[in-house]
Amino acid sequence: MPQVSAEVWVPLPVERAFAVSQTQGAVRLRWDPFIRAQWLLDGATAPAKGVRTHTRSRLGPRMVSEYVAYHPPVSVGMRMTEGPWFFARFGGGWRFVADGDGTRAIWHYTFTVRPRWLRHVADPIGRWLLGAEIRRRIAGYATACTDPVVLAAADEILAGD
Repeated sequence: MPQVSAEVWVPLPVERAFAVSQTQGAVRLRWDPFIRAQWLLDGATAPAKGVRTHTRSRLGPRMVSEYVAYHPPVSVGMRMTEGPWFFARFGGGWRFVADGDGTRAIWHYTFTVRPRWLRHVADPIGRWLLGAEIRRRIAGYATACTDPVVLAAADEILAGD
């Protein structure tokens, strides 16, 4: 299964760095260049294992995903349950590791494209496209870790825990 990954160091303690990654609504749109719109489904009010989200990317495709792991402040994992026709499977995981005076964020996506006979061509294209997206997204996250508006929202998440 093809995989892409990116990592960045941010000058925040791991709890706050994780909380930035879990911001929602307008605050999330402020930093996440992948998302055009995103919301929690089924009446959920906060991310948690089993919670589903609906995401529309800035490129247009939409996806429903489910949190398969949610372990603040160290990791979160998701898998696609509905999405673009060209993905047979898609999943992602974000890890947060204390590193000196800050946190190292390591993000991975894995995917399988369809149809199967096209994978020898589609896998490299997917690695290139998703690799560019994950790098753009983690760069936006790193910027968010210095944005006072995003940090205030992250602090609200932490206060609710």
